[in-house]
Amino acid sequence: MRKGGRVGVISFHALEDTLVKKKFRSLAREGRGELLTKKPIIPSREEIIKNPRARSAKFRVIKII
Repeated sequence: MRKGGRVGVISFHALEDTLVKKKFRSLAREGRGELLTKKPIIPSREEIIKNPRARSAKFRVIKII
């Protein structure tokens, strides 16, 4: 990943989300990344109605420094 690149991860399970959250926080603490989403982006109520499988999705983004 080049400097300035962004990484986005969609997780569907709590264990996956915990791994992503911890790794992103670790990179941010080390000064190797900048968190672009402090809290995960979750699907809207309309999205869940249209696509019930999306209800557990969480999206997190980090920018590589």
